[in-house]
Amino acid sequence: MITPASQGGLFDPALRIGAISSITAASARVNLHRAGVPGGTLHKGARYGLGEVGEFVLVESELAAILARIIEVRLPESERSVVDNPAGGGVTVDAVAQIQLLGTIALDGLAVTAGISVHPRLGDRVFSAPAVLLAAVPLLMERNSGSSPAVSLSIGRVSASTGAEVHVTPERLFSRHCAILGATGGGKSYTVSRFIEECIRYKSKVVLIDATGEYRGFSEHTSHVHLGRPSDELAASKKCSLPPSSFTEADFNALFQPAGKTQGPKLRAAIRSLRLVAARPALEQPEKPGVLVRANRRKQEILRVEQEEAISRLLNNPTTPFDAFRLADQIVEECVYETPFARGNPDGSQWGGYNEGDLSYCTTLLTRINGVLTSPALECVFGKDQGPSIADQISSFLTSDKRLLRISLEGIQYEFAAREIVANALGRFLLGKARAGDFRKLPVLLMVDEAHNFLGRKIGDEDAHLKLDSFEGIAKEGRKYGLNLCLATQRPRDITYEVLSQMGTLIVHRLTNDQDREVVERACGEIDKSASAFLPNLEPGEAAIVGVDFPIPLTIQVTAPSTPPKSNGANFQKHWSAGQ
Repeated sequence: MITPASQGGLFDPALRIGAISSITAASARVNLHRAGVPGGTLHKGARYGLGEVGEFVLVESELAAILARIIEVRLPESERSVVDNPAGGGVTVDAVAQIQLLGTIALDGLAVTAGISVHPRLGDRVFSAPAVLLAAVPLLMERNSGSSPAVSLSIGRVSASTGAEVHVTPERLFSRHCAILGATGGGKSYTVSRFIEECIRYKSKVVLIDATGEYRGFSEHTSHVHLGRPSDELAASKKCSLPPSSFTEADFNALFQPAGKTQGPKLRAAIRSLRLVAARPALEQPEKPGVLVRANRRKQEILRVEQEEAISRLLNNPTTPFDAFRLADQIVEECVYETPFARGNPDGSQWGGYNEGDLSYCTTLLTRINGVLTSPALECVFGKDQGPSIADQISSFLTSDKRLLRISLEGIQYEFAAREIVANALGRFLLGKARAGDFRKLPVLLMVDEAHNFLGRKIGDEDAHLKLDSFEGIAKEGRKYGLNLCLATQRPRDITYEVLSQMGTLIVHRLTNDQDREVVERACGEIDKSASAFLPNLEPGEAAIVGVDFPIPLTIQVTAPSTPPKSNGANFQKHWSAGQ
């Protein structure tokens, strides 16, 4: 790593590219004296463009070094024909580069700060930034804290041609949350694997929600659990269940989707009645155990129990468990007349008999409830013998010596929006533990792959919908409780601005969609907008690091993980050629 003792190497004469010719508040122009050179140069094991677009440069100011980036190179109109040299070779041209001023480097200790403490002056010399300095920028930004970090993550190199590794502290990457963005094939999954490998080198606690099962290759310091029936799961992975008690009333509404003005109230009343029976079994009738019979029953007998303070709190708590398998039977018991008619006079002190009209209106709801309860997609919730509770497994992991808990959702089908609802319930459980103070002594990093499937969406129709907001809640308040979020997605436009704006650091791979780049621009802030122009041209594995916690954008080549994700497509050459 570069040190103050080596600061003389910051301004290497061999890397000088020109001098400042004009200055604005956020940018400057440089007269390039080597613009006609047909190629860059190799210097101390690294390639330098000596005036290429995208290259990082240093301005030698009197009091500090100014870190900048070339965003445009052009010629005056009178010089355009000079570059057309059929004979080849270098030519002398009067080129001008536009540079964006990014940060300041103190010459006494090399501490890097965002913003410009002193602007350059006309004639200040400009040099290509040494690769070793660029690699050290993330840690040099930490020097303002007055101590060297004991924990740092090696995530890549400043370019594929240099050995200068980029180290970043977990605080800089994850303390304000992190998002890994990139189109298919850009290297997003490799970055996730690399981050996991680096985290588990230390005494960390990482919970990974693996939507497709591609990170099953991890073994050291890792516990594997899965929900449902994945097609190709590890033998060491433990099958787990998600008990119905993990669901809230809103989850059940989204699953069962009551319609109209009759089904919704009947479903809510049935859930309330089942909670009441669970809390006070004496209200059951022997001929119909497990449900609350209302037909021809005195109202005061039940209302008196509902008004008890302890019972009232349970009934009004949306997380109070109930027997979901009795739900269809209980809805039938809710379909009664509000009052019986005795000799033409209504008796308001008790309920009447069964109302066949209400029951007919609820037929479709009963059918859907039975379909959900028996669906293979939700077998991990309502099936029998599905293994220990995932909540217990998470709690056990937090007290174990394991460092990574991978929760595979590959085996959960898409029917009834089962994946989305299950993932949302997992996020809600972790946020609840965070609020209870379980992560204050040992922070937890929650990594969510394919996050666009689980954030910013609504499940169900207008009458009964569920907003998938548990991860949004983690993004907004989790970090103050020791729960940090790292999202990975190939569709940034599907992540709400409220969530993406909470991400302190963005690791952005190649993005070809205009909407995706616009989302990144809004989330990053003004200083990083010019960086988004480079996103469509990034190579596979190359990423730009931007964001609030990374105010000086840096482009790196992410180091390939030793445990790559199992995300390759079909091998047509291997399998199709076998039939010839």
